[in-house]
Amino acid sequence: MDRNRHTKNREHFFGEIVEADATVETLHATSLPTTERTMRLNEIVKLAEKYWMEIPTHFPFIELGNFVVMPNHVHGILIIDKPAETLHCNVSTNTTNANENINTKNEQMAKISPKSGSISTIIRSYKSVVSKNVHLIHADFEWQSRFHDHLIHSAKSFERIQNYISTNPQNWKDDKFYN
Repeated sequence: MDRNRHTKNREHFFGEIVEADATVETLHATSLPTTERTMRLNEIVKLAEKYWMEIPTHFPFIELGNFVVMPNHVHGILIIDKPAETLHCNVSTNTTNANENINTKNEQMAKISPKSGSISTIIRSYKSVVSKNVHLIHADFEWQSRFHDHLIHSAKSFERIQNYISTNPQNWKDDKFYN
């Protein structure tokens, strides 16, 4: 599952892309030649990475794929070792009693609410812990209210997305979120 999370209004809370050299601290899983671009780490980026790396601790059925923090968004792959839950909504409005309406509404909300261990719950937990801790550094930090996800169905697609994530800093000026 490829995940893309943006900051509110795509503000550059996470810093800037710079030419990598011996003086630039890069993300945990990054080992770049000195001629490539990378994300310059600030305290917010370090928190985003720290809590991403902790996801498998809280959700043991998750393995992490490639991950990168960009100036205004985060890309990461969650490898799920269980069936992914999706939400289906079949709302019926054919009730006649007010109590039945309330019970039906509650049942429907329970059916469409994120379930424990679901992808939505994992991302909500990640965004929440990052926000809570980043607010101690930068009170104005906010995520975009939603996130984009993409199910990866083949090895070829997985490799393409892994490559996209790892080369995202080099292609930053061509990124649709560069603004």
